[in-house]
Amino acid sequence: MPTPAPTRRKRAVAACTALAALGLTAGAGLTLAPTAAAAPPSSKDVTATLFEWKFDSVAKACTDTLGPKGYGFVEVSPPQEHIQGSQWWTSYQPVSYRIAGRLGDRTSFKNMVDTCHAAGVKVLADSVINHMTSGSGTGTGGTVYTKYNYPGYYQDQDFHSCRSSISNYNDRSNVQNCELVGLADLNTGSAYVQQTIANYLSDLLSLGVDGFRIDAAKHVAAGDLAAVKAKMSNPNAYWVQEVIYGAGEPVQPSEYTGTGDVDEFRSGTWLKSAFNGGKISDLQSWGSGLLPSAQARTFVDNWDTERNGSTLTYKDGSTYTLANVFMLANPYGSPNVYSGYAFSSNDDGPPNGGTVTACYQNGWNCVHAWRQVANMVGFRNAVAGTGMTNWWSNGNNAIAFGRGSKGYVAINRETSAVTQTFQTSLPAGTYCDVQHGDPVSGGCSGPTYTVGSDGKFTATVGAGDAVALYVGATAPASSAGASFAVNATTVYGQNIFVVGDVAGLGGWDTSKALPLSSAAYPVWKLDVALPAGTAIQYKYIRKDAAGAVTWESGANRTATVPSTGKITLNDTWRN
Repeated sequence: MPTPAPTRRKRAVAACTALAALGLTAGAGLTLAPTAAAAPPSSKDVTATLFEWKFDSVAKACTDTLGPKGYGFVEVSPPQEHIQGSQWWTSYQPVSYRIAGRLGDRTSFKNMVDTCHAAGVKVLADSVINHMTSGSGTGTGGTVYTKYNYPGYYQDQDFHSCRSSISNYNDRSNVQNCELVGLADLNTGSAYVQQTIANYLSDLLSLGVDGFRIDAAKHVAAGDLAAVKAKMSNPNAYWVQEVIYGAGEPVQPSEYTGTGDVDEFRSGTWLKSAFNGGKISDLQSWGSGLLPSAQARTFVDNWDTERNGSTLTYKDGSTYTLANVFMLANPYGSPNVYSGYAFSSNDDGPPNGGTVTACYQNGWNCVHAWRQVANMVGFRNAVAGTGMTNWWSNGNNAIAFGRGSKGYVAINRETSAVTQTFQTSLPAGTYCDVQHGDPVSGGCSGPTYTVGSDGKFTATVGAGDAVALYVGATAPASSAGASFAVNATTVYGQNIFVVGDVAGLGGWDTSKALPLSSAAYPVWKLDVALPAGTAIQYKYIRKDAAGAVTWESGANRTATVPSTGKITLNDTWRN
């Protein structure tokens, strides 16, 4: 299968569309490997890639979400001046090394770095250093350029002599010396070119950047990248490299682990295979045979793979969500949560030119902020340093596993609910299910589960849903609350949820509705801890396997939580 490496992200112009079959380039990992650590190893190893977000919007996300949820890193799109155009791939055709792209200027970039640092989030800058442009024109910062001539930086002699596009991924020289979809290929073996690149990266370091994603690293000899690092102001600066694996190809990701970490593209294709057509029970060995965990950055998708179909995407609904939950819960590698935007054409650039006024508007997906994903960052931080324990599966598409004595997750990809008593290594106690609620001071905004002294708890996990518990997200047993019970018939793949006007019932947000257990079908049940004396309004909803919601008819139901004990609600679904 060694077809050309992934490169759609770097498509030169519309005329290059015919070359899209070349695929994508691969990337680097974020686990802090001893050979390339930019900072002391941290238990906060999750990156959020905010693809094509303006720097001002990234800064706000660091303050509002990334910092509070425990993300260790944010990866930002290339800051360098690039060719003009609204398409996303214009960011990957640099004109100069000035910070003058559509995402913001030098001042906004510096402010973003400082703001993210104040929120406890480190910054990785996507860096395009393999090539320049495919044509001539005026850049986003006003630089007039022609192919092979970039004022103040490069002239004809600074590019490889092969002036044709890569055509043979079984030929190392062709891959590393010829042009990626017609883009002017820098002679990275030149000491001058190496120093010029090193000066650019050093400038970003001077602005506080913590590390880099090296774009198209597969197309640069590993020795050339080592030489660039040696010339930087901080030769130990952390970076991750885009090096896609191709079976039988001469250029392999393992060549680059001495320079830094590597994005493990096979982790994403494996997840798609298991979650979309295979069996997720096969994920027990996820990561086996891939790059070493300490130098692999894992991901469900990125901007290339979501467009070429090689991985799951946001369009896959709950399947995509569950794959992210699994990635964040599993000990292999260091996860990168991709947060892009909705697109109908593969060339679609960022909405509003990259300005994010609010999540879930104007096409911004904000995957990094989804409760099911964001709360798993806290889970991962809490279980750092533990291995996988207590694996369980039904042999098909329902799995569960622990992370030592620190956490436990159950994932159901089946088309109907699964009720199971799970054996964990968790200490006895009452735990917040962070898939459906947020840990709050002294409790949980959603459902809780009690783990007995034997380490067991029983849960009904809805179709396309998950349950996640971890030490630190615990709640004192509450004597006040509501016991919901509703008689509701369903067909295969449907589940019943309750949603209401208070935070503990999702605040009328159907994505935060609480799943009821079908163990006593056709009566669906759930006990919810709620503050004593709380007056609530609520209704039942039905969700199918695709996540489509049907509300029961009639007015909102009402109840008041007693001062002690739980109010018992025996209801019948209203058609």
